Amino acid sequence: MSNDEKKSPFNYRAFTAIGALVSGLGLPFTGYLVHVYQGASFHGPRHLWMSAHSTLGVLFTAFAVWHVILNRKALWRYLKDSTQTARSTRKEALLALSIVGVLFTLVVSHAFHGW
Repeated sequence: MSNDEKKSPFNYRAFTAIGALVSGLGLPFTGYLVHVYQGASFHGPRHLWMSAHSTLGVLFTAFAVWHVILNRKALWRYLKDSTQTARSTRKEALLALSIVGVLFTLVVSHAFHGW
């Protein structure tokens, strides 16, 4: 039986991907509720949603790091190949960087709205 045919009793890659997905999907929802309750006292709903958001953020980060560690060979191979074919992925990289940059700037600049 080859390495590919051996079945592990527990699939760590699937577990990590699902953990990142579930915690990542909860972040925008809890973040919105933290924003909604920002003027409330620190007791009750505000504290609940801040705790939920912080916990999901830590879990998402841990799962994402673990996902990168588990998939480091494929990631390294992709990065190595993409540097050799950088011209073919230039458009996608620029679009991704632009979207992240614009959304990041909008969200961060929102914090200065009340100053």
